Amino acid sequence: MKVKVIKTEADYEAALAHVVTLMDARAGSAKEDELELWTMLIERYEATHHPIDPPDPIEAIKFRMEQEGLSAKDLEAYIPSKSKISEVLNRKRGLSLSMIRALNRSLGIPAEVLVQEPQGEYNQK
Repeated sequence: MKVKVIKTEADYEAALAHVVTLMDARAGSAKEDELELWTMLIERYEATHHPIDPPDPIEAIKFRMEQEGLSAKDLEAYIPSKSKISEVLNRKRGLSLSMIRALNRSLGIPAEVLVQEPQGEYNQK
């Protein structure tokens, strides 16, 4: 397949199909170079036409907890009290700047994810 800029959805689908044929490329081969080039073209098209929104901050925290095998109690190192942890995870309290910094620094959750508004509203009483 001739290398070209992906401009349409049909071009995109064809490029994805072609990449599948290149997946067995050996390191250092011309086929590997072609795979890398097609991958960059596909990524560029996807960034423009199929952007992925960052995750909800609370869901990101829960996902990282699951990845790391952490319990709510383990979050006490980043969020100062059990009640605040529960309120944050149950969407009754927003994240403070100090919580955002601690979660970013210690758990590696990107700050741009943590500072955004959570999906839905907080269940404040």
